[in-house]
Amino acid sequence: MIVRTLLAAIVAGLIAGVFMTGAQELRVTPLILHAEEFEGEAPAATEQPAAQPGAAQPAAENHDQHSSLKAVSPFGAFLDALSPITPAYAHEGEHEEGGIMFGMSRFSGTLMANLVTGSGFGLLLAGVSLVIGYPITLRNGALWGACGWLAVHMLPAIGLPPELPGFPAAELGDRQTWWLVTVALSAVGLYLVVLREEIVSKVAGLVAIAAPHVYGAPQPLDITSNVPAVLGAEFAVAALATTLAFWIVLGVVSGFINERFVKAQ
Repeated sequence: MIVRTLLAAIVAGLIAGVFMTGAQELRVTPLILHAEEFEGEAPAATEQPAAQPGAAQPAAENHDQHSSLKAVSPFGAFLDALSPITPAYAHEGEHEEGGIMFGMSRFSGTLMANLVTGSGFGLLLAGVSLVIGYPITLRNGALWGACGWLAVHMLPAIGLPPELPGFPAAELGDRQTWWLVTVALSAVGLYLVVLREEIVSKVAGLVAIAAPHVYGAPQPLDITSNVPAVLGAEFAVAALATTLAFWIVLGVVSGFINERFVKAQ
């Protein structure tokens, strides 16, 4: 039973990963590429003054490695494999002979990353459902997906919204720590609020959800950027909307497979 449930979770994750790739192609990727055009303006402005002590790092040196990292979430390289909004579509290595990932195109790299990500999140949902004894069904699949999206994306985005290339950000290590703590507390808080009946549990859940935001997310000292703020806001909305669709598909498909194939056997 457990093995079939985990296999069903992987299949659901693969389906959601394919869906996510299409959503990125339509909405998220064009915004990332557009933002990279603004980020590329920095080297031209700083090219003549050769070296100024205390000046910001030239974007030409770090553009490839930093644009991918900041386009998605504060958790950097780890979230490259974790978040459905992956940086595989950033231009890093695009013009190199081997491509960006084992010779694959950007689209192939993004698809591969999303398949791995979807499978991972599918296994995560299945594991949580087995631990708490609350199975994922077709009827509650959308609720499972919505809770996953809230814990992993929406609630952390209140403090650290998705960032385009060229946007300022606080120290990576600080953002990583805050993001991890926020996801963990949000997941626990949602469990207490949604699944527990006791008033005390629900209050404790709300406190857990609010705690990291009361503490505050790390913020950059310098907030100047070449990227228009309206483009950043559009990207944040698009990223959160596409991840919500990803999680809903993941939850519903997981519930459908569980009822149709796992429980029927």
